[in-house]
Amino acid sequence: MQQFEVPIKVPVDPDANTTDLLVERVRQTPDAALFAIPTGDGGWSDVSAREFHRQVIALAKGLVANGIEPGDKIGLMAKTSYEWTLIDFATWFAGAVLVPIYDTNAPSQIHWNLIDSGAVAIITENADHAARFDEIRADVPLVRSVWRLDLGDLDKIAAAGTGVADEEIERRRKLAKGSDLATLIYTSGSTGKPKGCVITHTNFVALSQNAQAAIPEVVNPDSSTLLFITLAHIFARFISVLSIAGGVKIGHEPDTKQLLPALASFQPTFLLAVPRVFEKVFNASEQKAEAGGKGKIFRAAATAAVEHSKALDAGHVPLGLKLRFAVLDRLVLSKLRAALGGRVKYAVSGSAPLGLFLGHFYRSLGVSILEGYGLTETTAPISINPPSNFKIGTVGPPLPGNAVRLGADGEIQVKGICVFDGYWNNEQATTDTFEDGWFKTGDIGTIDNDGYLAITGRKKEIIVTAGGKNVAPATLEDPIRSNTIIGQVIVVGDQKPFISALITLDEEMLPAWLSNNGITGVSVDQARSHPAVLAEVQRAIDAANDRVSRAESIRKFAILDSELTEASGHLTPKLSIKRHIIVQDFADVIDGLYSGSPATEGVSVQG
Repeated sequence: MQQFEVPIKVPVDPDANTTDLLVERVRQTPDAALFAIPTGDGGWSDVSAREFHRQVIALAKGLVANGIEPGDKIGLMAKTSYEWTLIDFATWFAGAVLVPIYDTNAPSQIHWNLIDSGAVAIITENADHAARFDEIRADVPLVRSVWRLDLGDLDKIAAAGTGVADEEIERRRKLAKGSDLATLIYTSGSTGKPKGCVITHTNFVALSQNAQAAIPEVVNPDSSTLLFITLAHIFARFISVLSIAGGVKIGHEPDTKQLLPALASFQPTFLLAVPRVFEKVFNASEQKAEAGGKGKIFRAAATAAVEHSKALDAGHVPLGLKLRFAVLDRLVLSKLRAALGGRVKYAVSGSAPLGLFLGHFYRSLGVSILEGYGLTETTAPISINPPSNFKIGTVGPPLPGNAVRLGADGEIQVKGICVFDGYWNNEQATTDTFEDGWFKTGDIGTIDNDGYLAITGRKKEIIVTAGGKNVAPATLEDPIRSNTIIGQVIVVGDQKPFISALITLDEEMLPAWLSNNGITGVSVDQARSHPAVLAEVQRAIDAANDRVSRAESIRKFAILDSELTEASGHLTPKLSIKRHIIVQDFADVIDGLYSGSPATEGVSVQG
């Protein structure tokens, strides 16, 4: 059995909890900016470590005054913001436990999270969130306190706590030990009831300390990051805790449509994103260049960037390529760097593989995309590419204090400081997911001689055709999804005679592409059957098919009549597809692919 372990760099302190990270940060850099808050005029107002700590204590006192006891669970339903992290740490300082709720969750999901966790309070952001909670309020009798951010309730809570002594907060914050529950984070529940993942204080503390030691170039007091991924997800939540531990200045922008202006004004040094964000930034830049009559030079620059990065990996950049890249970098790529704020050096990417093309492109842009790998059950990162020696196409070696191994079937199994303590109130599920103390991820992959992981697919998602061919959907889906006009791709064909695909169009990018291709007066609905659109989709599929055998290739596709979204129940909050639900909801479309030729079937442009 193949196995690789990285020794721990910062030993685990069994008595430490998450509050100690903030206390230590205040001790080290009390006056340094730890956060920046949007001012409303496009600017940012810094909040020092000392000031954040003061606000945390004030809010913690208010929670105590409102009857929150050590160990109590508090639900939080809000978009990514400064207030989200303020509540997070205030809850810990009060000795309580936060239960994040996605701001897109339906009333039934809110109900389950609150009932299963035993929450006694909930904080929502706005009237919409409150209305969804009100639908199930009568069915959650333990919830005795309900607060809203938009009504100024945080100030009201803090005001109520002026009579609580500092000593009481200090006592409470020290109650939790490393092995104690720090938070309950519920899985998406795409195949059943969501399971509450028990994340301990040691998971947060030890993993933050060792991640900081592993990537000091990224995490340090001179760094800054702009968070736009939901903090309800462990990915952004861990980065937030890690940033406080490392003194990184944090800004927040929950509206991805405002991401580029926010990047320009905040000017972060690193980003946290999923591959879809990097794809859209590239595609939007290409279409903008095309509209300005500079599409040819943009593509030349992109090609040169990729060739330049590959040459760096090979150890030698030919003079001609060096000169060509320098010219195109000045003319084209420098503008894209500026659009990202001009200071971004690193980006941490997860949730899905980033295509090799984009990995090389961004590297030559001056942005090293450090692909990592993790799950909710592993407090986010199991592994990450180190800045000094990252390998494009892998997710790096394990972080210090963690080990990975491959099961007989290639399944990735994990042990170490990142691994959660089991599922809340679900002993059977916990037992089923561990083998000899190793957590079974459900993902399959490979480990190279340097211990670098590569993810090849999801164990449960492997498609077995009627002919017995095993197909990993991601191998086909990831390159197809990078096409400008394609939103999502779902490869199907389990127990079918051949592989097919369900396609959605990217309704944000489609109008620009149509215009740039001289197609006018065509609506999104009409575009789904337009010959030029079908041909473009087929080109993307043909390119992906070139990577696999004939038996694994996509023979037919259908374009769905709407986008797949989190609101529709087909995407997770981190924009991963819920394959089980999609296959179920579009069973008739899938059947049509195998019973006849669908109206949206493309014709291959290959000879």
